[in-house]
Amino acid sequence: MISFACKNVDLKDIITCSFDLNKTEYELLVFLIKQEEPLTISEIADKTGFERSTVQKAISKLLLKEVVERRQLNLKGGGYRFIYQVEDKDAIKERMTRIVDGWHRNVLEAVRKW
Repeated sequence: MISFACKNVDLKDIITCSFDLNKTEYELLVFLIKQEEPLTISEIADKTGFERSTVQKAISKLLLKEVVERRQLNLKGGGYRFIYQVEDKDAIKERMTRIVDGWHRNVLEAVRKW
């Protein structure tokens, strides 16, 4: 936890606020960060206990926020399936750092104007 004046701020709060994530999106992001290999929507649902439709909706939002990537896996017998993984944890951390730096600049400017 990070102490900010009169309030403690958890890293979870910083992540969810940085990327505007709801609870499910946050939990799936953390889950995917811990995975060694990309997973399908069904595999994610099975391993997390979330309904498949819930996973699909949350993953779609994580894709739009560019914290998760989707790749097409072509099957030997024809057809394909999509697999999902966190693109790059370091890139996510760098984006968060830029966002927090922006907050910092905005707070400093507000204090100066006050």
